[in-house]
Amino acid sequence: MKSIIFYLFSILALTACSQKNEEVSTSKDTRGNSIFVLDSKWQNQDGKELYLKDLKGKNLVMVMIFTSCQTACPLLVADMKSIEAKIDKKVLKETNFVLISIDPENDTPEVLKKYARKENLDRAPYTLLRGDLESTRELANVLAIKYKQITPIVFSHSNIITVFDKNGEMAGQEEGTVKSAAIAEMVNALK
Repeated sequence: MKSIIFYLFSILALTACSQKNEEVSTSKDTRGNSIFVLDSKWQNQDGKELYLKDLKGKNLVMVMIFTSCQTACPLLVADMKSIEAKIDKKVLKETNFVLISIDPENDTPEVLKKYARKENLDRAPYTLLRGDLESTRELANVLAIKYKQITPIVFSHSNIITVFDKNGEMAGQEEGTVKSAAIAEMVNALK
């Protein structure tokens, strides 16, 4: 089953992100396949409010983490940096790496900003986001990420990295935590 899903995402990635002169639609996406149809409001690490559709026009590499995590999240951040290091500089200019907190109660904009500095994510092309609990759960469902709060500051969660094309359509998805094959697939999805 996993290989069928992987195959479908690979085909989608090759057709969705590979066109060099892809035109980004400025009209409202009515197909329903775009992540930009979600109308939830988010805050970035600078406290600025935005909607996911504000990220339209760039490829997105998206992962859900929490800043107090000491196990899988540092590996996911390392995966994001590995993907960044391996993609062509032209593609990098057209890509935004988005880290979304699954712990919005504790991961305030100030905490996200401090985390970004600590992890060297306080620069382009990185954006850290937090939303309310409902928006976070909705996005997790869209990304097929499961998470559960174990203690007030510890979560059990899926380790999934997702790539979206410039119109917000999923182009690839892989389980993260430093698997070189998964990183290579994410890099290919961005081409």
